[in-house]
Amino acid sequence: MKFDIVRLNNNIVSSIPIDITYSFNPNELEGTDLIKLDIKVEGELFKNSLGNIEIDSTVSGVMVIPCAISLKPVNYPFSLNISGDVTTLFEINETNFQNTIDIFPIIWENILMEIPTRVVSDDAKDLTLKGDGWSFTTKEEVNSPLSELMDMIDDSEVK
Repeated sequence: MKFDIVRLNNNIVSSIPIDITYSFNPNELEGTDLIKLDIKVEGELFKNSLGNIEIDSTVSGVMVIPCAISLKPVNYPFSLNISGDVTTLFEINETNFQNTIDIFPIIWENILMEIPTRVVSDDAKDLTLKGDGWSFTTKEEVNSPLSELMDMIDDSEVK
């Protein structure tokens, strides 16, 4: 996702359009919870009034993430806006990109922040939560022996 910015720096063009469709390969997704990721990036690179290069873009796509219950792949559509001074977004000195800008790190960092901590597929919502000799309970449903003891203490204090 590299862009030649020589024409932008020399004021030959006022902006550089961004229109990219990208499918991440499994190696790029390593170390994340993502199974698959396809994105579309649209927007532009332009110079602001101070002469700094800015990005204004929309990233949309579909993340495929494992279901928190069944581990089956779940499609999770997302859309996010990225805008700002490129030097601020990169947190580097502008001299590091005099002729080209690679916006991939900016896009990737923002996508990572959009990954939900937990998704549940529609199929898993209707799963049976009990079976032969077992059942799934929540904290509210648990009947603790200590709760009976607490009831006894509360009753004795009242008398």
